[in-house]
Amino acid sequence: MSARDIFHNVVKTALQHDGWTITHDPLSLEFGLGSLYVDLGAEKVIAAERENEKIAVEVKSFLSGSAVSEFHTALGQYLNYRLLMREQYPEYKLYLAIPLSTYDSFFQLPFVQATIQQHQLKLAVYEPEAEEIVKWQN
Repeated sequence: MSARDIFHNVVKTALQHDGWTITHDPLSLEFGLGSLYVDLGAEKVIAAERENEKIAVEVKSFLSGSAVSEFHTALGQYLNYRLLMREQYPEYKLYLAIPLSTYDSFFQLPFVQATIQQHQLKLAVYEPEAEEIVKWQN
């Protein structure tokens, strides 16, 4: 299993503050040669008349020297996880969790916005110090 992101527990706490129940930590995906792991799986009852909403969240910190390199890695993981989840966990929606500061700067670049739209990425934007999800982007 790969190492957890530095903000793994921050995002886990933020999800719990937002009313999510953590069901998997991590969520295991089988692919023939072994397993891949999405950082968190969670579910939340939206309303009495609706089904449970289930999500999986891949946490990224974007603290290295190259936001572009981290974005390439995050995008590749996201696309691979989403493909495997369609078969193994079709009821889950996959989100990429990113810090607010990264969302406000790097994720506003036209190339990044076009990539998000092209690949239909879902984002959970978190504020590390407050340990809260400040934006859900579908």
